[in-house]
Amino acid sequence: MTRLAIVGMACRYPDATSPRELWENAVAGRRAFRRLPDVRMRLDDYWDPDPSAPDRFYARTAAVIEGYEFDRLAYRVAGSTYRSTDLTHWLALDTAGRALADAGFPDAEGLPRERTGVVVGNTLTGEFTRANVLRLRWPYVRRTLAAALKEQGWDDERLEAFLADYEAAYKSPFPPIDEDTLAGGLSNTIAGRICNHFDLNGGGYTVDGACSSSLLSVVTAGKALADGDIDVAVAGGVDLSIDPFEIVGFAKTGALAKNDFRLYDRHSNGFWPGEGCGMVVLMRESDALAAGHRIYATVAGWGISSDGRGGMTRPEVSGYQLALRRAYERAGFGIETVALFEGHGTGTALGDATELKALSGARAAADPRRRPPRSARSRA
Repeated sequence: MTRLAIVGMACRYPDATSPRELWENAVAGRRAFRRLPDVRMRLDDYWDPDPSAPDRFYARTAAVIEGYEFDRLAYRVAGSTYRSTDLTHWLALDTAGRALADAGFPDAEGLPRERTGVVVGNTLTGEFTRANVLRLRWPYVRRTLAAALKEQGWDDERLEAFLADYEAAYKSPFPPIDEDTLAGGLSNTIAGRICNHFDLNGGGYTVDGACSSSLLSVVTAGKALADGDIDVAVAGGVDLSIDPFEIVGFAKTGALAKNDFRLYDRHSNGFWPGEGCGMVVLMRESDALAAGHRIYATVAGWGISSDGRGGMTRPEVSGYQLALRRAYERAGFGIETVALFEGHGTGTALGDATELKALSGARAAADPRRRPPRSARSRA
C-alpha cells in the first residue's frame, strides 16, 4: 500500500487564517459563530422565527469569514477578470498558493509541473455567482413589473421612462457579462484556475460529494498519486455559500439549529452554516522522504461508501461502517488501534447519533475488550 505524505497546508476559516490558528481554536473550544452580517444576507429580508414561514429561515447565526481581501495585483489578475469571477476561485487560488509555499514550492518553484495535479472539492461554486445571475433575469423582472404598473394605470411613456431608470439601478450591483463571466461562475474551473496560474499540467478538476467534497478531493488525489499518474497533488475544499438558496433550503429540511448549536449531544438540534477553504499538498511518502520534505502527517488509507436505498438526506449506520471497513483494510491496521477520531459532527440529532453508533460499533466489533460500559453507551 502506497502511503501519502502531507507536506504543505494552508487554510482560511472564520477566525483562523492558518492551520495552527484553526487547531488552537479547536483545542480552546472557541466558536466563530456570530450574527449574520447584513452585507452577506439581510436578516430583515429572510429571518422568521416560524420554521414554516415560506421563503424564510429561523436561524440568525453563521460562521463567516471577515476581513479577507484577495490581492489580485500580487496574482496579476486584471480588474475585469476579478469582478467577473466568483470569490471562491480567488480564495481557492490564494490558499493553494500558500499551501505550495508551505511545502517548499513558493509560486510553484521547484514543482514537477507536468506531474502536479489539482483536485478541489466544491458544491454550487459560490453565492456571488448565484447573485450575479440576477442580472440576466432582468427581462422577467421587467415584464412582471410592467404588467403590474399597467394594471395601476401607468401610460406607456411614463412606464418606459421608469423602466429605463430602474433597469440601470437593478443591474448596477452585478458586473456586466463578459468573456470571463462563464469561466468565473463555474465550479469546475476552480481547480483549472489554480493549474492555469501556476502552469500545472497534471490535471485539474472539481469533485462534489456534498459535505464530503474536501475529503473526496484528497482521496481522488491520493489515488492518482498511488497509481503513479502524478507526483504532487494540491487537494482541498472551498465553500462560500451563505445565501438564501442554501440557508432557506436547509431550514426547510429542519437541519438548522433552533437553539444552541450542539455537537454529539443528547440535545443536538441542527447546525449553523459556515464557510472557508483548506488545502493540502500531497506526495508519496517515499518521494517526500527522499526529497527531504517536512511531513505533517501520513495518509495510510481511505474508504468510500454510500447508503444505497437509504434516505437521500438521512445517514445510515451500515453506510458509515462500510466506509470504515474499506479504509482500514486499505490502511493495513485495525480501527481498534486508533486513539483519536475526527467526526463529521452535523449537530443534527439523527446525524450525530448515527455517526457515533457506527463508530462505536465498529470499534467494539474489532476489539470486544474495549467495549464501553453500558452507562457510557446509553449516554452516547
